[in-house]
Amino acid sequence: MTGPGRVLVVGDVVTDVVAMLAGPVAPGSDTPAAIRMTGGGQAANTAAWLAAQGVPVTLVAAVGADDAGRDRTGELTRGGVVCAVESHRDAATGTVIVLAGADERTMVTERGANLLLSPGHVERAVAAAPDARHLHLSGYPLLDAASRPAGLRALAVARERGLTTSVDAASAAPLRQVGAEAFLTWVRDVDLLLVNADEATALAGGTEPAAQARTLSGWVRRVVVKRGAAGALWADRDVTVDGPAAPQVPVVDVTGAGDAFAAGLLAAWLTGEPVPAALERAGALGAAAVGTPGARPPG
Repeated sequence: MTGPGRVLVVGDVVTDVVAMLAGPVAPGSDTPAAIRMTGGGQAANTAAWLAAQGVPVTLVAAVGADDAGRDRTGELTRGGVVCAVESHRDAATGTVIVLAGADERTMVTERGANLLLSPGHVERAVAAAPDARHLHLSGYPLLDAASRPAGLRALAVARERGLTTSVDAASAAPLRQVGAEAFLTWVRDVDLLLVNADEATALAGGTEPAAQARTLSGWVRRVVVKRGAAGALWADRDVTVDGPAAPQVPVVDVTGAGDAFAAGLLAAWLTGEPVPAALERAGALGAAAVGTPGARPPG
């Protein structure tokens, strides 16, 4: 097996305000919670988990010229992530309020400076990383018209430079808003598409993972349908692999588990590990995230 090479991760970096709820939300009243502020953002989380595995990684993103932007960039740099992150004076760093229960989370999002990610910035970041082998795109830039040109340019410039590509579909509600056909057209022929169960239904219809994967593999080269504790399903245009169940761990916070899963999968797949082993490694890292407060690696 070869080393993974540098991975470019393109997408959002935010501050997560995480409320660990003591019970169901009481509308119009008070709900007890443990509240903390941490680094977040799908792309930033994935980059952090890749760096924690020793994978060379560069994050391509945008923040505000504010304390939050400096804090988010600093913590990622200390964690081993190379930050190709532009700072913008005319926008605040993105913020997400996360309402986290025992096995689910709801997010209230202000993307802020993430909307200012530009095609030119992406091009410069890719050109500055001649050792890059793979580009991983968070779906969020594609799901908003303001940042969509940057997301599309990221995939295009990766192909121009011979990099492999992957996309994480990001979130079911905005996928339904933009429409399955539009999103699948934007990501057509990427090397790997990651979706969870809700995103698979938004993009392919139905509820049966193998059928959904077969539908999606008509658009992209490989698909992974994430099924939480049940493991994940891999499908390409020739074969389907049902991965093992994820390790059973006490659930502390599910925020960022899918991002950790993506990092584990990429770290294994890019070094040539067999698909079952890659799915097992991804599930183990997702389980580690579930057992950890916040969306980032511990420490």
